[in-house]
Amino acid sequence: MSEASAPLRRMCWIFPDRESTRSGAMWKHYFWDMFAEVAAGMGMEWSRHAPEAVTVDGTDPARPRVYVDDEPVTPEDTLFITALYSLPYQSMDVFNQLALCTVLEQAGFYLPFPAQVSLLGNDKLATMLFLADSPVPPIPSVRIGSGRDVSKHQYEVALGELTFPAIVKPAGWCGGGGICLARSPEDVRGLASLAQGGDTTLVAQPYLGDGTADYRVYVIDGKPYAVLRRTPEAGSPVANASRGGSMEFCEIPAELADATAYFAKKLPIPFFCVDFLHDGERFWFSELEPDGVIAPDFDDPDRSVQRDVTRARFAAYRDAHAAFLTNGGAAR
Repeated sequence: MSEASAPLRRMCWIFPDRESTRSGAMWKHYFWDMFAEVAAGMGMEWSRHAPEAVTVDGTDPARPRVYVDDEPVTPEDTLFITALYSLPYQSMDVFNQLALCTVLEQAGFYLPFPAQVSLLGNDKLATMLFLADSPVPPIPSVRIGSGRDVSKHQYEVALGELTFPAIVKPAGWCGGGGICLARSPEDVRGLASLAQGGDTTLVAQPYLGDGTADYRVYVIDGKPYAVLRRTPEAGSPVANASRGGSMEFCEIPAELADATAYFAKKLPIPFFCVDFLHDGERFWFSELEPDGVIAPDFDDPDRSVQRDVTRARFAAYRDAHAAFLTNGGAAR
C-alpha cells in the first residue's frame, strides 16, 4: 500500500511518564526524537502519552468518542501502541494501562499488540509456556511469588530441578534490571526476601555460563529483519547495555532465521522481538519483547540501522492498520 493512500495519520504510544530527568533526556535523544522524525518522513505523527491523556466519551456506547490531550481521534486515523511496562516506578500504572488498552480495543481502535500479547511478553514464565514448543528450546524456568510469607520458603518445593549457579530475575522487568547470580538455594532465599519489599515475582533459570551472548531478532511482517548481538562485559552474567554489555548488529544465524516462522505463526502481529541466548555451543529461547528496544548503532553518526528498522516497523504498523480497516475491524 502506498504511503499517500494510507489513512493512518497518527501513532500514539501510551507510556507512563515517570522517567527521571536524566533518563528522560537519554530516551528522548536515542529514541523519541528519532521515532517522531521517521514517522514524519512517512507522512504520519508519532507521539507519547501517559494513560490519563486519553479521554473517552461513552455516553453513546455505539459511537464512543476518544480524545488525546483534548484532540479527537478515530480508529480510521489513529492507532495506539499499548505495550505493558512494569518496572518498579511504573507499577502503579499497570492496571491503568491494561484497562485503557481494553477500552480502546472495545472502541474499535487497532492495537499492534493487544493486552493478551502484552501480558504474555511481560511475564517470563507465561512467555515460556505459550511458546513451549519453540524449535529453539526455552530456558527451563521456575516462577517464584514473593509476599509476606516468603520467609516460609514454600516456593522451594519447585526448586528441586534447578541447577546452580542460577539466574534469578524479576518476571516482568526489562533492560537487565534486577538480574542476579545465585550460587545456592540460600542465595535464592536472600533474593526472594529482597523481592518481598516490592511484591516482585521472580523467575529462576540455570546459568548458561560466563560469556553467554544475547541475540535479539527483530521480526517485522513475520520475517527476521535485523539481529542485535549483545555480549556481556567480563565477570557479568548479563549482556544488556545497562549492565555494561556491548552490542552490534550482525548477520542472523541460520538456526534463528529458520525458527522465525514458528514465532511469526504464534504471534501474527506486525512487529516484535525474540531474544535468544548462546552459551558457546547452542541457542536457547530467552524472552519475547512485543515492544523491544531498537538499539542505536553507536558507531554510525546517522544511526542508519536503527533508523531503517524503525521505519520498517512503522510501515508494518501502517499496513496492518490498513488491513484492519479493510476487514471491517473498526466497525461497531
